[in-house]
Amino acid sequence: MALPKLTPEQRQAALVKAAETRTARAKLLAEVKNGALSLEQLLGREDDIAKRIKVSQALRALPGVGTVKAAQLMAQADVDEARRLGGLGTQQRRKLIEAVGR
Repeated sequence: MALPKLTPEQRQAALVKAAETRTARAKLLAEVKNGALSLEQLLGREDDIAKRIKVSQALRALPGVGTVKAAQLMAQADVDEARRLGGLGTQQRRKLIEAVGR
């Protein structure tokens, strides 16, 4: 399927929207990193920005969690590496919170 042809104005608007989304996502992850927002609170958010954050990215934002630890936590919670926060089921969320709490 071919991409739709966008006018220069539509393209510019899409670029602005993408930049705003990236900024909002970075702000949320920074709040997790500095402890202002817990993983449980992040998982409970219902906005589209939070739902589209990858689980591995959210875990790596936690203090003391790097790539290897994030992969271990995701394996313990049976979460696929490509999963986003919005795609997690109730059991996966619970297991993930328990795994991080240990």
